[in-house]
Amino acid sequence: MNQTPPIADFELRRASLCQLLHWLAVGRVQPQALADAYLSAIERIDPQLNSYVDVRAGLLHDQAQMADRRRRDGVIGRLDGIPLAVKDNFDVAGWPTRAGLPDRNTPVQDDAHVTARLRAAGALLIGKTNMDEGALGAATDNPHFGATHNPHRHGYTAGGSSGGAAAAVAAGLAVAAVASDSLGSVRIPASYCGVYGLKPTHGEISARGMVTAARRLDAVGLLARSADDLTVLLQVLAGYDADDARSRRRRVAFALPDWEPGHLRVGLLPNLAAVGVEPEVIEVFEAAMAKLPHALSDRRTVDFADWNFSRTRRAGLLLMEAEMLGTFASDLAHTEKPVSARFRGMLDFAAKKSAADYAIADRVLDAATLKMRRLFAQVDVLVLPTTPQGAFPLDGPVPDSQADLTSFASLAGCPAVSLPMGHLPNGLPVGLQLVGARGSDLRLLELASVCAATLDTAPTYPVIA
Repeated sequence: MNQTPPIADFELRRASLCQLLHWLAVGRVQPQALADAYLSAIERIDPQLNSYVDVRAGLLHDQAQMADRRRRDGVIGRLDGIPLAVKDNFDVAGWPTRAGLPDRNTPVQDDAHVTARLRAAGALLIGKTNMDEGALGAATDNPHFGATHNPHRHGYTAGGSSGGAAAAVAAGLAVAAVASDSLGSVRIPASYCGVYGLKPTHGEISARGMVTAARRLDAVGLLARSADDLTVLLQVLAGYDADDARSRRRRVAFALPDWEPGHLRVGLLPNLAAVGVEPEVIEVFEAAMAKLPHALSDRRTVDFADWNFSRTRRAGLLLMEAEMLGTFASDLAHTEKPVSARFRGMLDFAAKKSAADYAIADRVLDAATLKMRRLFAQVDVLVLPTTPQGAFPLDGPVPDSQADLTSFASLAGCPAVSLPMGHLPNGLPVGLQLVGARGSDLRLLELASVCAATLDTAPTYPVIA
């Protein structure tokens, strides 16, 4: 009698969440073996990447044993046995929530809303991932916990502020990850690391238990190795939370994924170079669009002459800096383990601004909402590169424009998906961004799956051994 051969560890770590759920369901792999495969890889590979700041092998083994028991008893959750990572600005009961800062070592009492949902679904929490100090940055070059390196090239940024989460997913050190996105903090590292990232409609996933950056911008974001994986995670985590003031009771209902790809009205910016997109990225974007004549056939140039990407991104950043003055007041007061001069300087900048300056910046969000309404009355989806550039060296200058193309969806509160669209001449990946009207999350994810199948840009694993 022929026996099905065991699945090698590197194949387990390359597999999508949906594939692993199938293998777990049919018994080809057990939760304990899956957890061991990821722990072994983290011990071997993460010293090169620095994607995690806290991994507790004993606790992961305990979770895996409980998942094994549930499977034997036939009572399992939607994500039962799946090893996932959590960005270190979400509360996990019994663990400190450091948020990239130097003196936050006290364990918290309660789970964040998303952490509780992951546990209830049977997910295995691997650990906390590295991030920019206070989530204020897009390079994950943390002065207290070190830089996270891009899995595709050591010495290059993984993006930020969720760089640790994206690097872990890209390198096969987590099946998927929960992170945060306020101006692009999930989509930027997704683009640089060649994985899939979702910023949902604002308020669709509760942000309770997440360290606040800017409440009107903060969104729980998701990182995975396929668009279908993002759909599963969104369905597990989305829903109303009465204890989150920004949570929505389906005021914007999810639109069913019923778009016909050949009949989509696709909006394109008239001149990517004029908004600061680098020539190499434009070349990859145009090559990707040339491969998508059926999925994205009805193409229309949209008018963004009234929208200054750089200026509006800066307005969003001011909102973050101003609100962080309150969020991190006690951290700024520490003298034994002080925050960095860069972080303090950005918050000091906000402190010198007036209430009128803040109000003017806040009005940009209203302008973005109106812009979004007019835009999606004309088109169904806006398609553009995720980032103006690819990953850059950690020891070089940090581009100010990283969040220029991601900030519009954040300011307007609408969903956006980043998917791999190809590689730059230097071999590093870069992402394609799909932006839709509020509530179109499932439609965007379906379109991302269609585009991904055509582009055939599955994640690569340069550091997997």
